[in-house]
Amino acid sequence: MSLVSSNQLTIITSTSTQLVFNHMSDLFNFDQQKKLKNKEQSSYTAKDIEVLEGLEPVRKRPGMYIGGTDITAMHHLVSEVLDNSMDEAVAGFANLISITVHNDSSITVTDNGRGIPVDNHPKFRNKSALEVILTTLHSGGKFSDNVYQTAGGLHGVGISVVNALSEHLQVTVYKQGTSFTQTYAKGQPLTPLQTADAPKRLKGTAITFRPDQEIFGNSTRFNPQKLYDLAKSKAYLYQGVEIEWECHPALINDSTTPAKAIIHFPAGLKDYLSSKIDQDKIIAGNIFSGNRANEESIKLEWAIAWHDDTGFIKSYCNTIFTPLGGTHEQGIKNALLRGLKTYGEMVGNKKAQQIIIEDILDSACIIMSVFFKDPVFQGQTKEKLVSPSISKIIENIIKDHFDHWLSSNKAAATSLLEFIINTADLRINRKNEKNVARKTVTQKLRLPGKLADCIKETAQGTELFIVEGDSAGGSAKQARNRENQAVLPLRGKILNIANSTVDKIANNQEIQDLEIALACGSLKNFRIENLRYEKIIIMTDADIDGAHIASLLMTFFYFRMPKLITMGHLYIAQPPLYRLTQGSKTYYAANEDQKSILIKKLSKNSKSKIETGRFKGLGEMTPAQLKETTMNPEYRRMFKVNLQNQEEAYTIVNDLMGKKPEKRFEFIQNQALIKMGNIINNLDI
Repeated sequence: MSLVSSNQLTIITSTSTQLVFNHMSDLFNFDQQKKLKNKEQSSYTAKDIEVLEGLEPVRKRPGMYIGGTDITAMHHLVSEVLDNSMDEAVAGFANLISITVHNDSSITVTDNGRGIPVDNHPKFRNKSALEVILTTLHSGGKFSDNVYQTAGGLHGVGISVVNALSEHLQVTVYKQGTSFTQTYAKGQPLTPLQTADAPKRLKGTAITFRPDQEIFGNSTRFNPQKLYDLAKSKAYLYQGVEIEWECHPALINDSTTPAKAIIHFPAGLKDYLSSKIDQDKIIAGNIFSGNRANEESIKLEWAIAWHDDTGFIKSYCNTIFTPLGGTHEQGIKNALLRGLKTYGEMVGNKKAQQIIIEDILDSACIIMSVFFKDPVFQGQTKEKLVSPSISKIIENIIKDHFDHWLSSNKAAATSLLEFIINTADLRINRKNEKNVARKTVTQKLRLPGKLADCIKETAQGTELFIVEGDSAGGSAKQARNRENQAVLPLRGKILNIANSTVDKIANNQEIQDLEIALACGSLKNFRIENLRYEKIIIMTDADIDGAHIASLLMTFFYFRMPKLITMGHLYIAQPPLYRLTQGSKTYYAANEDQKSILIKKLSKNSKSKIETGRFKGLGEMTPAQLKETTMNPEYRRMFKVNLQNQEEAYTIVNDLMGKKPEKRFEFIQNQALIKMGNIINNLDI
């Protein structure tokens, strides 16, 4: 097998055997090369130790604090400032926040909370607490329970990072008829703390900042639509807050972003969910929503509807979006599963016991928000909550309310239970390899897993993108052309067909999802005329793990549906691995070599700074980026998989994916020697 950029890619040929799964040897080579030492650079003394003070680490390595230096990272600065104001609102000290987008690329965020402390700090007697907070990492009032019971910002780096990465920042605090103002540039104070008389009714904090072009390049204009959506999401998360929005009209280039608006959602997450889904398609017609605060100072709000479409989960902790879910999501899942099974038992429906959580989530639209002190997140970006104790607490809260909701709405509960049992029946029937026809006006069937189907009813011109995980699936679903492109997210790495038993294959959920989605059968039951899509496209991350998943999927098709390959229906997408930004223009590179060539070319054409970012995976790409680079037929690069020499193909796949690990080890060794060549021979061991 080999991957070559051409419209008629040959995957299995007699001349390309060594490149079948070259990512295995690439991984081996990488580990070996890391061990090589350059003698000219072996000196390591005290003079090589660099000490960064104050906010220097932020300016030197901004990616460690805000994820990069691109437009997305720049918008994260607004989130950091807004989160502080939201923490004041959630704590009950503020009910009004304003966001103003100025024409000079600056932002002002104000609140009517308590205001940042301005008295001298006991550890820094010559500095106000305000200056300490703005110029010192890991400083703030959220490390103990004295000031905030719950907060989104926990590391004490947010506002100081914003200050460090701003070419200009001014903060004004209003307290008891006095204003306290100080101005900064690139993290350094330009003025002392200045006082002036102010109306006694004014209280709170106002921060105006403009991102530094040295950090973010020439394009430091904010996207008003993105900021407006951010403001709306925060207002949804806390019913008691009102957000005043104002943006200079010259900056607005869409029809949905207003120049001025008052953002307030008294029904909270229920309003949010209602705005996200078609009300006419809600199963049983009701949204299950509520909020609860318990004696342990845990506040939970939720809104759930079962929808005649693909489901989703959006979760938040202390107003922080957690796209990777976590323990709070697990709690709500457990509660829903227990609740439906209990209700089924109560009404005498024995089929309810066959329900699993995937049957419930298949069509569930869930938005949840939890507030509690000292949450534990996975990593600096806070994308996943890992606090272990919160799961059971949320499960008990939701279970009690769900039981009551079901028993109080018997008609809706019965309709919902029957709908989910029907989903469970279809899941169980997948094992029989029954073909599923595409949904039509007269026949509407539930499709497997989390498949987001296309609208077109015939196979001609349609495409199915197979992706890994809900995160990549979510981006792909938003990036696709709904008319002819479908998306099927898989959970993790698919089973290796080459070394698995028949029973294990038959009982594997991911394989059943794949086969039922394609509807053409497998092995002796394969019928190409029943294939539901013209092109099957494997779309995985552009790294070693992504290549491994692609290899497993190719192995699956080779053993279960070889005619799908020989008849030209299988493709491999090539997403970029790097994003390069120079000024207002963005470029993409598929690998390290392309990146180097592109950097040289851009450096010759312009002296402007080149910012380089590496995509960790498809889920990290925005839908617009994924569409532009990988899914739009006009711009994408895609490999077609062909099968020529059957005998050689069988040997290759069995050696590399079969039950004999020594064959794989031999292949890796041979490839390492070929690639490393003289480097291996010249090792000074």
